[in-house]
Amino acid sequence: MVQLQETVIRSATREVVIGHGRPFCLIGERINPTGRRIFQEQLRAGDLSAIERDVRAQVEGGADVLDVNMGVPLTDEAELLAKAVTMIQDLTDLPICIDSSVVEALEAGLSAYRGRALVNSITAEDERMEQILPLVKKYDAAVIALPNDEDEIPMEPEKRMELVGKIVRVATQEYGIALADIVIDPLAMPIGADTATGLATMETMRRIRDEYGLNMTCGASNVSFGMPGRHALNAAFLPMAMMSGLTSAIMDARTPHIVEAVKAADLLMNHDEWGAAWIARSRAAKAAAEAAGVG
Repeated sequence: MVQLQETVIRSATREVVIGHGRPFCLIGERINPTGRRIFQEQLRAGDLSAIERDVRAQVEGGADVLDVNMGVPLTDEAELLAKAVTMIQDLTDLPICIDSSVVEALEAGLSAYRGRALVNSITAEDERMEQILPLVKKYDAAVIALPNDEDEIPMEPEKRMELVGKIVRVATQEYGIALADIVIDPLAMPIGADTATGLATMETMRRIRDEYGLNMTCGASNVSFGMPGRHALNAAFLPMAMMSGLTSAIMDARTPHIVEAVKAADLLMNHDEWGAAWIARSRAAKAAAEAAGVG
């Protein structure tokens, strides 16, 4: 039977373990300027104050890890990312997922980080792996890997699994990266384009878990892109994906409906011993509501 892996990431003072027998890991996605015009303008002007609000909202929502992306056109992304990583470490002790498509920015973020980061991301493209896997090894990080290459984003689970195999082989054999430090994104695609794609993604998840024991993550909101009722779709998808082997997701922790669905699934999957976390969360919500009512 394949050994189920545990992926360890940490800040200077807190450790988070992503694993199949552990509570689902929420990676807060909000610290990202994509699609946020005002935030982009602030960052171009050197104003990072919105980051503090985003950190607070994600922490209060229940994020375990914070994804940090500073991809703003017409800026020095490496400098911005290093500043953001430094700033966030002063605001919270949550571990960080350093997110960039620019190699120089990734290294700047990693060099500014005091801990063991998660790097977002590589693909199965040879050039991308050659550029980023040495950084992952140098900074003793873990890495998110997507099973697509220069030719296509494959729809078929079989093709995705071929590329997972390639990533695992190259990372472990050529760069000496531990199997546990490879987190696969099984490619959650918009169901609005093809309603069968969710089934293909969950079949890929099951095969990754059963054949490699690897941890997985995905951009949870991708599934509902372009569809009405997105929160309902995401809240249904995540527990189904968890049963298929998904162990973390890059998601907006500010959406209680979706976070509650994940926490309920943790309880039902026996990843919340005695329901302690569920009960504590419910009591905290009740106390907050009562306090608001008094005020």
